[in-house]
Amino acid sequence: MITIYHNPKCSKSRCGLELLKDSGKEYQIVDYLKKGISKEELKNLLTKLQMSPIELVRTKENIWKEQFKGKMLTDDEVIEAMIQYPQLIERPIVIVGDKAVIGRPTERIKEII
Repeated sequence: MITIYHNPKCSKSRCGLELLKDSGKEYQIVDYLKKGISKEELKNLLTKLQMSPIELVRTKENIWKEQFKGKMLTDDEVIEAMIQYPQLIERPIVIVGDKAVIGRPTERIKEII
């Protein structure tokens, strides 16, 4: 089963979802902005993405610039920031089994599905 962490307001996320629809494969959508994301879930995503927490942060978001930019944060503090403000998480994230990619550019999704 394919899983997409999706933000319906994001054009890249919508393109990623469209690509999954066109693939004809089964998938599930996680609207992480509505449901939130747990620490365990976020750590699991980071493992599958093979990324550090800061690599998953949208550092151009105003929340990041206003509250966190320039601060020396630990990995746990970055994770807590993403839990508190899930809009800081890069998107879309597509998971297949034990692997995941950030769908930017959208073609990266094709590599995993």
